[in-house]
Amino acid sequence: MSTLLVKRREFRMVGRMIAESAGFWLGTLVVVLCAGFSTKAMAQRVLLDCYYNNEWRTDSAGHPVRYHYVWTDTANSGFSQLAQILENAGGIADTLGQAPTQHLLRRASIYLIVDPDTPQETPFPHYIQPAEADVIAEWVRSGGILILLGNDKGNAEFQHWNMLAGRFGIHFNEVSRNRVQGRDYATGAFDSLPSHPLFIGVTRIFLKEISTLRLSAPAKAILRSGGDVIMASAEVGKGFVFAVGDPWLYNEYMDQRRLPPGYENALAARNLFRWLLDRAQSEKEK
Repeated sequence: MSTLLVKRREFRMVGRMIAESAGFWLGTLVVVLCAGFSTKAMAQRVLLDCYYNNEWRTDSAGHPVRYHYVWTDTANSGFSQLAQILENAGGIADTLGQAPTQHLLRRASIYLIVDPDTPQETPFPHYIQPAEADVIAEWVRSGGILILLGNDKGNAEFQHWNMLAGRFGIHFNEVSRNRVQGRDYATGAFDSLPSHPLFIGVTRIFLKEISTLRLSAPAKAILRSGGDVIMASAEVGKGFVFAVGDPWLYNEYMDQRRLPPGYENALAARNLFRWLLDRAQSEKEK
């Protein structure tokens, strides 16, 4: 094993320790500086919200740890594979553990909010407030890229979530579509995919138990199925919004640990972040 790889791993461990104490993952910045990434790559920071989605559990040593749609979670519930994909695409996986402000969002090219909490998931959920939604919307209008990954009825908060999404012409319907029973994975399959950067080389993706979308200007559908809007985007000022009613890029459905061969969520994830990172870079170069 190379000395550089060992150092990268050591600095990642330091970064995670910082995150536990400060609530804001700075460790990836240390990795970037020590691994010699380019200035261009450093500019493409993907900031994952861990404030509106703020779930904790106790590990085997009795310590509280974040889990459920976070970069460091390597279990089925985590985004560790997605973090590797976006880093391979030239991005930096970072985390925001507090309410967004213009100052904090200025560090990010992409801001990713996933599955806002309900009282069943955390004792004191942080609901999106109007002033916070205003901050996010202004950041988007100024050139930021926002990714909204919702969830289905019973598994996510909708009222405050839609207050934010509505600023971009997007409404998450409080429904649950594609309720897969057992191993009937075909119930969650989408294989009639449009010509779009997200689906280059992709023939089939998997999303289960999802919220469909209702759109108004400026939002436009990316993927439709059976009369439902599944994925959408919106051009807002200089910025951009991508939305889908499922956190569909978590570890469980990114490889064949559960899905049979033929599903290509990982390829779609690579396409998504290459597309959005390129878009972010183009905006910075204007």
